[in-house]
Amino acid sequence: MAKKKKSRKIFVLDTSVILHDHDSINNFDDNDVAIPITVLEELDTFKRGGDTKNYSAREFTRMLDKLSTGQNLDNWIPLDGKGKFKVVLYTKNLKKDAEKVFMANKADHRILNAVLYLQDTENTQDVILVSKDINLRMKAKGLGIEAQDYKSDKVVLDSLYTGRHEVEHVDSGALRDLFTHGVVDADKIDTTKIPNHFYILNDGNSSSLASYNPHEDTFERVEKKHCYGIKPRNSEQAFAFHALLNPEVKIVTLQGVAGTGKTLLALASAIEQRNMFNQILIARPIVGLSNQDIGFLPGDIDSKVTPYMEPLWDNLKVIKNQYKETEKKYKVIDKLQEDKKIVISALAYIRGRSFSDTFFIVDESQNLSPHEIKTIITRAGDNTKIIFTGDIHQIDTPFLDEQSNGLSYLIDRFKGQKLFAHITLEKGERSELANLANELL
Repeated sequence: MAKKKKSRKIFVLDTSVILHDHDSINNFDDNDVAIPITVLEELDTFKRGGDTKNYSAREFTRMLDKLSTGQNLDNWIPLDGKGKFKVVLYTKNLKKDAEKVFMANKADHRILNAVLYLQDTENTQDVILVSKDINLRMKAKGLGIEAQDYKSDKVVLDSLYTGRHEVEHVDSGALRDLFTHGVVDADKIDTTKIPNHFYILNDGNSSSLASYNPHEDTFERVEKKHCYGIKPRNSEQAFAFHALLNPEVKIVTLQGVAGTGKTLLALASAIEQRNMFNQILIARPIVGLSNQDIGFLPGDIDSKVTPYMEPLWDNLKVIKNQYKETEKKYKVIDKLQEDKKIVISALAYIRGRSFSDTFFIVDESQNLSPHEIKTIITRAGDNTKIIFTGDIHQIDTPFLDEQSNGLSYLIDRFKGQKLFAHITLEKGERSELANLANELL
């Protein structure tokens, strides 16, 4: 007969979960949460620094200190009237010992022993390890421990918003009005209306690209506009330019594989609108080789950062090379760089700033956590537009995946907001060879 599952559970969180979300202990409904003492030891090594993981370590420690006022951490302490939490201080008399099984005294193995200890002593509840470290989850399962990823901020990829769809059997008169006047009342098009969503409207004989304007309750025709010499090569890129140039849209996400033009489109639209903003800021997170900090690289800050920023400079060169060096538009870009009106920087070096009157492009944003995305957006001041670009299938950090990265989270949560527009770019435009690689490799 199958073993009956207990209704109430104990979730044991490892360090990766706390660094990912410092408020994670409050996200397990009325179940209980345990923190191995080893996790607190590891968090202590992260408490200094300006990175998000350092902030998370400090915030969690403060939260624990506040919750445990007048109480011992090794006793069960209530969590806002829901479940309870405790710190597992020691383990003894284990039926299984992870350090002996894996023949090493490591932090991960001490965390596993804390789970095994709870299994032995709290046998009225199921004990589950929660970790974003896949290897640790595999080791846990090898010891017969139930283990799972931290899922509170995961999104369902199959239903992830793409920002566009095709509408067939559109009324011919409405489509004709759209062609003639560039706009048509929303009630003349029979389809779901999502703010700043993009549509391919088809009446069987002709079609038009359109976007729903939530402020006017109309469908607007989307034309293939040029931006500083860059011409959209397909409908997706035309949609992207429309969102990037729309002053009513304050946040845009562009998601797609390499070669679809995400960063190039964002940068070209920024330069096209240079007179509307005081500064164009382009940044990307730095993910070092084997996830090492860039401090081990030789040279000063600029020397360390430059190799990571080269793809951004390459996109700027593409735009400049649409013109001859003697042409005014070429010189405009040089002048913007000289006057620091265009700044390319590592994201780590602009943390903590607030941004006003800025066109802010965050490249490779799939390597950011949901908390980091939130931190950036909440720094936006007056007349600031933020563009997040990235490919959710190309993640370089060990504790994020397609479902839990900040870009996927943002697309999922902001869908339908009047200040937001998104487009998924699928058609590669870099070269025939690059398209073949994306398809076959």
